[in-house]
Amino acid sequence: MAFRAVHAKWGTVFAHLPDLGCEQSWDAVWKVRPPAPIACAECRHPMHAKTSRSGLRFFAHAPHAPDCEVARQGESEAHHLLKLELASAARDAGAHAEMEVRAPDGSWRADVLATDPGGGWTMALEAQLSPITAADITTRTVRMREHGVTSCWFSDRPRPPWLGTVPSIRLAADADRGLTVVEGLVRFTGSGWQIPARASLTDFLCWVFAGKVLPHAPRTTLRYPLRQLPQVWTAPQYVTAEDAHLAEAEKRQRLQQERQAACREKWEKELAQKRARNAESRARAIAKATIVEKRARQPHRRAGPGLHDELMERADVQRAVTFLASDAYNIPVTAGWSSSEGHWAGGVPLIRTDEGVPTAVLDPEPGQLSHDAFRLLAGLLLLFSTKARKERFERNTRRRRKVPIDGWQTDFMTDPPARALVPYGAKAHRRRKPEECTCPQPQLVAKISRAEYPAEPAEEMGPAAGLYTAVCRTCGGPYERPWRRVLAKGPEPEKAERGGNVMSQSSHPGDQSG
Repeated sequence: MAFRAVHAKWGTVFAHLPDLGCEQSWDAVWKVRPPAPIACAECRHPMHAKTSRSGLRFFAHAPHAPDCEVARQGESEAHHLLKLELASAARDAGAHAEMEVRAPDGSWRADVLATDPGGGWTMALEAQLSPITAADITTRTVRMREHGVTSCWFSDRPRPPWLGTVPSIRLAADADRGLTVVEGLVRFTGSGWQIPARASLTDFLCWVFAGKVLPHAPRTTLRYPLRQLPQVWTAPQYVTAEDAHLAEAEKRQRLQQERQAACREKWEKELAQKRARNAESRARAIAKATIVEKRARQPHRRAGPGLHDELMERADVQRAVTFLASDAYNIPVTAGWSSSEGHWAGGVPLIRTDEGVPTAVLDPEPGQLSHDAFRLLAGLLLLFSTKARKERFERNTRRRRKVPIDGWQTDFMTDPPARALVPYGAKAHRRRKPEECTCPQPQLVAKISRAEYPAEPAEEMGPAAGLYTAVCRTCGGPYERPWRRVLAKGPEPEKAERGGNVMSQSSHPGDQSG
């Protein structure tokens, strides 16, 4: 279909206009004899005036027409009707509208070319119903702009994929007002874009021609149900409102960042002060513990040497000494003589052998963290025999809210061999039966009536060996070979034989003679 032709006397005629654009009627060219002298504006081949079944008027090439672009790129009836609507609305908006206008160099052709009667502007109104890519429609828009012609693309399809790529509008039919703008025209309210009340096509073109609306790339999200378009039409005051909103949002964000920075600086300052105070209190606690350790090592102290020797015979203490002397720490330590003091939280203090200063604590108990113990242990390495004990200590102190600001400095030794299961005297659930002691120099102890008594290997079983079991402190296993109790220094208690059993009249029964 073609809707524009050239009459030999009247010039360009348009099939969609009631007066053909030259104050002539349609009957002057339709079904007249001889045929009206009209020809194609492109190839100058003769044309005939025709009407479709729906009453649409158009021009068609006569037979044997050449390869004409108009004939080759015929347009649909819907496309032509939309062009008619655009041209009619442009004229109603006060512009001069002409259909099918080609560029001087033939690089583009506008569906409707609207011009200002005063010569101030020129705009192409493009009806686009067929599929087109965003790249192609952008190229055509740029080509027009190079000739000083702005453009606006129109479609009445539900969701044209190219909408917003270039200045564009989606239209829909309204029973009362004809074609109305339903997408592409927005206004800014509060903090986002939203669609205004529907505007007619004529009103929209009036605003466009008067400069009251213009294309704009929104920087704020379009509110639902609008889809996010890279380019919309809006009024200049709404662009200013968006700029003011973004400036205010940026100001609020900057103030919030400044407040956060001030709070962070204040918090870091307070944290530094707390760390300084904690460092002083920890230094005092370590100094006090050092003094207590030195006092425990004085010659007149009786319990210190024996307690130290007993601790150094324990397998876990020996492992701790070896662990700290390894390449991981390279610290020579020994068990502390002041292990009975309460500021170690039930753990074993490990003292540097060269300086006599507390360095670490082995297996402290979270339930015994008093104020003095908390300050002291917060500045030392907490060493645990197993990973499970370390996790238990951290979990319980966290639950009781007894954790230093920077956390505990903890570490654990590798798990002991399979045969060294549970140390003697430690509580454990579902522990396996330890293997028999095979140590070359066992350190024996006999548990009699909930009390422990020293013992030693013997050539023959003593009386107590028949009733009780000796356990080796080194490996934790039972000693199945002959053993006897070691007598304590002091007067020999009297013996009494009752019911065939040898019992001591002292508070602890057992073999007194060995």
